[in-house]
Amino acid sequence: MDTIVTAILLGILEGLTEFLPVSSTGHLILAQAWFGYDPAQWRQFNILIQLGAIMAVVVTYFKTFWTMGIGLLRGEQKSFRFVRNILLAFMPAAVIGLLILDVIDAMLESPTVVAIALIVGGIAILVLERTIPTREEQGVEALSWKAAIGVGLVQCLAMIPGTSRSGATIMGALAMGVGRKTAAEFSFFLAVPTMLGASVVKIFQEPDLLAGTAAIGWTEIALGFFSSFVVALIVVRAFVAYVSKRGFAPFAWYRIVIGAISLGWLAMR
Repeated sequence: MDTIVTAILLGILEGLTEFLPVSSTGHLILAQAWFGYDPAQWRQFNILIQLGAIMAVVVTYFKTFWTMGIGLLRGEQKSFRFVRNILLAFMPAAVIGLLILDVIDAMLESPTVVAIALIVGGIAILVLERTIPTREEQGVEALSWKAAIGVGLVQCLAMIPGTSRSGATIMGALAMGVGRKTAAEFSFFLAVPTMLGASVVKIFQEPDLLAGTAAIGWTEIALGFFSSFVVALIVVRAFVAYVSKRGFAPFAWYRIVIGAISLGWLAMR
């Protein structure tokens, strides 16, 4: 497949799946296995197009970030609690991720791990959906510091590719009594420092990533980045509206079906 077409398709895939509880990393790994392209050549690409998805969150919630930032400078408690909760939820993944970085990189090479994690995660979502009652929406700033740390610890499960960072944080928040809309938005806000930090660490540890490869150049990266940004911009808005009314069960069944198909295909290769 032409590299330009592949770049656009992978950018769309990243934008579609990054903020849904279906695992964007898992989908990119499975796409590499299904279409047979060299993951080493696309490593830089996969890292940088995530920044397009992050930008979609910043643009969508720019007013919220701006308001909270100004409020923080003014010493407003609401803004302080908002920033505190995001930072507390970010810290567990930052610390644990650095400690087991080599283990994470090894798992990223296994489509089988992804397929199993998709199925297990889908079942977990279905169980939580059926056992946790609908909660009143209160806003990210209303979370206790204990709940924020709890969500951060659950986010660490997403280091297993196929688990889904957004899925882990949203389900963790729901289990702690957070409303669906608030849980989804907290996951989006938390994605900004988490994904940005992960990208910076990878680039710092492997500066050659910014040098590119002979096959994948900055044209492909730019197209993938833009595709990811545009699609994520649409998905973020639609996802919050959808789950506020209908919940997460459709995404759970999707995970289970894709995981089962992938396991079957991997077994027959």
